[in-house]
Amino acid sequence: MHKSTRRAIAFGSAALAAAALLSACGTSDTAASGGKLKVGVFFPGSLSDTGFMQSGYLGYQRVADKLGDKVELSKVEQVAASDYQQALVRFASTNDLVISLGGQTDADVRKVAPQFPNVKFVEIGGPADAKPMANLAYYDPEQAEAEFLSGAVSAAGAKTGAVAFVGGVELPAIVNAANAFGNGARFAKPDVKVLTPQYVGDFNDPAKAKQAALADYGAGAGALGQIVNLGKAGMEQAATQAGATLVGGPIPGDCTNPVYLGYVHTDIGAEVEYAVNAALDNSWKAENVRFGLTSPNHGTDFVLCSKDAAVADALAKAKTALSTGAVEPY
Repeated sequence: MHKSTRRAIAFGSAALAAAALLSACGTSDTAASGGKLKVGVFFPGSLSDTGFMQSGYLGYQRVADKLGDKVELSKVEQVAASDYQQALVRFASTNDLVISLGGQTDADVRKVAPQFPNVKFVEIGGPADAKPMANLAYYDPEQAEAEFLSGAVSAAGAKTGAVAFVGGVELPAIVNAANAFGNGARFAKPDVKVLTPQYVGDFNDPAKAKQAALADYGAGAGALGQIVNLGKAGMEQAATQAGATLVGGPIPGDCTNPVYLGYVHTDIGAEVEYAVNAALDNSWKAENVRFGLTSPNHGTDFVLCSKDAAVADALAKAKTALSTGAVEPY
C-alpha cells in the first residue's frame, strides 16, 4: 500500500488544528493529485470498535490496496458530535467524494452537502426513509435484515423462552433493527417472549452494555441480539456470568467462545468500495442504494456457531423467508 493512499488525519480534542491540517491536504481538483480521485471517509467512531466503524474501515483498507493508483484517501475518526459539521466542511473543501458513516451524522451531512454542489456525498447507515439530495446519496446496510436472522437464531438457541435486544444510540435504523430482531424471534418461535429493547445511549460503553445485558438475563432472556460495537465486551462478560448466550457481529468472531450462538455479518466496507467505484466509473447517482440479503449488492450474511440442528434450521428458514420476500424484517 502506498503511503500516499493512507493519509489518515487524527481528529482529537484539538479540532481546529486537525481541521487546518485536513484543509492543507489540497483542493477538490483531482488534477492536484495527479488525476487521482480524492476521497475523504468520515468515521465518527473508533476504527477498532469491532462493529460498524471497523467494518467500514476494512473496506477503506481494501480500496487503498486495490485502487491506490487511482484514489487518494484520507480519513478522520472518533470525532465529537459537536465537531461533525466542521469536519465535514473541511473534508468537502479538499475532496471529490465524501463518505460519512452512521446515521448520527445525518443532520450535519444534510447541512453541509448543499454548500458544496460539486462534491459527491454518501451517507452509510442513515435513516431508511431518507431522501437523497442533489449531491447526496444514501446507502442502507439493511441492518434490520441481519437482526431478523439474529432474532431467529436467538429464539431457537435460547435455553429459556425469552430473548432481548440491546442497542447503542436510539437512532431510527437501530430501532428498526430491534423491531426486526423481535420479528425474527417470533418467526422462529411464535410463543417466544421478546423483552422490551434497551438502548444504552452509547455504542462503545462496555459497562452500560453489561448492565443492560445482566438486566435482560435476570428478566429471563436466554439469548440477546445487539448493536453496541465495543459494548459487546460487556455483554460477553454478562453472558458468561449468567450462563447465557448472545449473537455477535457485524464482524464475525471466534466460534470457540461458548457465549456466541453466531455472528451477523454486515459488510459496511463493501459500501465504501461501492461508492468509490461508482465515482471512478461515473455511474454514481444521488440515490438510495440498498445492501443486504434482498439486494443484488449483497453485504449481509450470518456465521452460525451453534451446532444445534434446530438452530441451523431456524436460520435457514429465516434466510429463505427474507430472500423470497415471504416476510418483511419489520
